[in-house]
Amino acid sequence: MESLYKLIRDCIARDSKSQRVFYEYYYGFALKTVFRYIYQYDKAVDVVNDGFVKIFNSLERFKLKKEDADTERILMGWMKRILINTAIDELRKLQNSPVVVELPEYIWEQTDRRYDADQKILYKELICEIKRLPPSYRKVFNMFVIDGFSHGEIANMLGISEGTSKSALAKAKAQLKRFIENRFAEKSYAV
Repeated sequence: MESLYKLIRDCIARDSKSQRVFYEYYYGFALKTVFRYIYQYDKAVDVVNDGFVKIFNSLERFKLKKEDADTERILMGWMKRILINTAIDELRKLQNSPVVVELPEYIWEQTDRRYDADQKILYKELICEIKRLPPSYRKVFNMFVIDGFSHGEIANMLGISEGTSKSALAKAKAQLKRFIENRFAEKSYAV
């Protein structure tokens, strides 16, 4: 905990070596977060880099307490919000459906201590199914289910009504259910 506290303090002091360590340590987490919104790999990398610039520029506003055992969890939640907002801003600029490509396999192997091996496999499969959703449903599903935003927050961030957010979520869940049921039906025939 002491080392994370020191690393954050050094990043706030604009120490380039500390910023590089911070960037490399959280890069996998950041790319996975952004990739749920931006499926074009090169564009996702650009958004991650823009997100880290925003993170470093506002890190001094992060409520850092030396004795807080939950610092990393809180930091990752704070970073996730910045990364998602950066991705949504990019989607607004693009004004079209993102090109769907596969995330390179080595990204899934990057350290993300929040998940064990089985959870990583299930997460990867879920993301593959989520990618099949229409963009409007996909954004709302990601924001509500995976990232934990409320319908009010989603409505505000996306410029839609809360009712539209709720409707998109219900439709996304129904489509995902069909995708998953069809996938399991295909596997049972294969056996």
